[in-house]
Amino acid sequence: MDAFHPDLPGHDHGSDPAEGSTPPLRARLHHIRADALDGDTAQTGGMRRFAAISGGSVGSERIWMGQTHVAPETASSNHHHGESETAIHVVKGHPEFVFLDNSGGTPEEVRIRTSPGDYIFVPPYVPHREENPSPDDEAVVVIARSTQEAIVVNLPELYVLDTGTL
Repeated sequence: MDAFHPDLPGHDHGSDPAEGSTPPLRARLHHIRADALDGDTAQTGGMRRFAAISGGSVGSERIWMGQTHVAPETASSNHHHGESETAIHVVKGHPEFVFLDNSGGTPEEVRIRTSPGDYIFVPPYVPHREENPSPDDEAVVVIARSTQEAIVVNLPELYVLDTGTL
């Protein structure tokens, strides 16, 4: 992966022969091409995550960003993202985001149906899953997290988050 712009000095893996050393990752902009996303990241059954911006790829310290693809008629496993705040932007398809809400006194499944251009915010530790009910089209979302790497804790079932223990 060529993470640096080819017009910059030392674009060959970040080294500048004139200087004889590699500039720090955090000293320049990085260009991650769409065909260079990294699939070697935390995964959940039923979906495929690809990292673009991470500590490993660009030296980020407080953010992770990438894509998630959910095949037609597929649901992810139940999971949460630990201490990460997660922002989701729907790019393609109509994915649904499912969680349990207890605001009425009894746990109730809530299903958020989305369209391209919509955004979802997932607070830390909130158990949820993504579903793609379309029989024909893959759903694609862009994800940004407040931690440098993707945290994924897979769960056997959804539950209501006890905010008194956070």
